Amino acid sequence: MPNELQTRLEFGLAAAAAAQPLILSHYQSADLAVESKSDASPVTIADRSAERLIRERLADAFPRDGVFGEEFGETAGTTSYRWVLDPIDGTKAFVAGVPLFGTMIGLERDGECIAGVIRFPALDEVVFARHGGGAWHQQGGRPLTRVHVTQTEHLRSALGCFTDVDCWVKEQKLPVFARYCSSLRIARGWGDCYGHALVALGRADVMVDPLPGNKS
Repeated sequence: MPNELQTRLEFGLAAAAAAQPLILSHYQSADLAVESKSDASPVTIADRSAERLIRERLADAFPRDGVFGEEFGETAGTTSYRWVLDPIDGTKAFVAGVPLFGTMIGLERDGECIAGVIRFPALDEVVFARHGGGAWHQQGGRPLTRVHVTQTEHLRSALGCFTDVDCWVKEQKLPVFARYCSSLRIARGWGDCYGHALVALGRADVMVDPLPGNKS
């Protein structure tokens, strides 16, 4: 089982790396077309092309595994494994030419998340982890390093992140958001997967966004 997991993690790393030049070929492009999905979130040719590339590689390497993707939905599998894909998490940042977007590849086994990869194409940076194997980071040609979350115990000493104020407004949670920010040493809107990666890297202490539809 560990060998199966490591093999799939290595595949995820390679697939995210393969998607990087494709995504960057559209990044900061003057003629990039942006469409709106049914939930009003943006999508581009880079999102769709990158997911298609990863799905094609998965079909060759692990044809019996299930796949759930941001752009093309669910493909049922016949093994205990399911891949979860978001080719560009942070499409708004991508469209704006801001480098804090990432390709996310997660792996579930029997419904439990057991491995994940986040690659930031514009930063040439990757963070990844697997069950029992720790979390790791690499940027460019630098050595691979093991990373850990911080040991900060109190919000007053913490650097906290969030995605954007808009989502707090939509969920009618602005008072909660204000209390969250005022409780922190530093509050920053380094959002989407980048904020979560900062927590994994130990650069930030906490990343919080409201849960859609939760009015409690």
